[in-house]
Amino acid sequence: MGATHAVAMAELGHEVIGIEANPDRLRDLQNGVIPFFEPGLDEALQKVIAAGNITFKPDHDLESLEADIHFLCVGTPQLPGSYAANTGYLRDAVKALAPFLREDAVVAGKSTVPVGTAQELTALLAAEAGFAPHLAWNPEFLREGTALEDSLRPDRIVIGVNDARSEELLRQVYKSITDLGTPFLVIDIPTAELVKVAANSFLATKISFINAMAEVAEVAGADAVQLAEAIGYDERIGNKFLRNGIGFGGGCLPKDIRAFMARAEELGVGKAVEFLADIDAVNLRRRDRVVEIAQRELGSLQGKKVVVLGAAFKPNSDDLRDSPSIAIADLLKKAGASVVVHDPISLANVNKQHPHLTTEQSVELAAKDADALVLATEWQEYRNLDPAAIGSLVKHKLLIEGRNALPVEKWQAAGWRVIALGRNLEAVAQ
Repeated sequence: MGATHAVAMAELGHEVIGIEANPDRLRDLQNGVIPFFEPGLDEALQKVIAAGNITFKPDHDLESLEADIHFLCVGTPQLPGSYAANTGYLRDAVKALAPFLREDAVVAGKSTVPVGTAQELTALLAAEAGFAPHLAWNPEFLREGTALEDSLRPDRIVIGVNDARSEELLRQVYKSITDLGTPFLVIDIPTAELVKVAANSFLATKISFINAMAEVAEVAGADAVQLAEAIGYDERIGNKFLRNGIGFGGGCLPKDIRAFMARAEELGVGKAVEFLADIDAVNLRRRDRVVEIAQRELGSLQGKKVVVLGAAFKPNSDDLRDSPSIAIADLLKKAGASVVVHDPISLANVNKQHPHLTTEQSVELAAKDADALVLATEWQEYRNLDPAAIGSLVKHKLLIEGRNALPVEKWQAAGWRVIALGRNLEAVAQ
């Protein structure tokens, strides 16, 4: 998020200093290379570097004293052994910033945090800097794969402030965006902290709702894809993100709903978000469902070759955090299958982070002598596959469609048995 926001600010014409503590990432950024995959971001970074709008440094220095606004963009991962968010990186960032902070400068948090974090950081910053700081909260709403576009053309900008100086500066920062008509919401800081976790909780609920309906459909002989289409026409519901499959993953939704549950418990209102535990459980069950289908279709998985198509948690990303694809590969492997993982972009990350998994850079080589394919990430490359050509390579033409993204009739016409989560394909084919 931090690199994307920095590039976006530079694209808007601001003079940006990016602080990066990791020396490898710093070197990449200074050389115009984004250290993760995000479409279009490398080119945008090189453009703003050439224009002189952005520089990257290992830590704060005297140049930072001239900054009018400091954005906090550090991660808040899930604490090991807990649902709670780890805000330690934010506290470290605040302590590092304090010696270089002007009294009239604004500190704007963009990280997703438990409500109340800003109040704690304000007190910490005041203690470290020796004066009452201007601290605001400006949540990000970026989606991996479209992060730069989301930064430059957001559907809304939200700022939580409690002083006029913070509102004034943030209005200036985003003026070129709001002049185009983007809504600019000025609210209190606790509400701004809640906006992102509430939005992610609602999105997770919508995804898990249709996946819960898929569980019912699979038993009842109904079709959850047709169901989603039918209810999606209701304008109160809408059809966006109402597609069943193997569920959500990534570095935001899973850990954010868990952190929200943990914070609600701390505030004494845990029952208000108890439903999020069920949302999480539905999401995790869909991964198990893929293994159940494989076992039902193939019998014992011992020694069976299963190819998992996709490793990243979503297309146009190389992010493996809480990826359903990786979880399914692990579950299949534990069940005795010989698992091969393919992904157009993220195999280097798989080899580094999950070295126990076998990977293959070629779809064709991965599919050779396979007993089953599992579509786990809906990359365009997989949508474009020729089922007849792939079918000539496999041992058994079994496709477990985990994303409901492929042209099923085309695969069926090529002789494949297609099992799609939540769908009654036999009824559809009649």
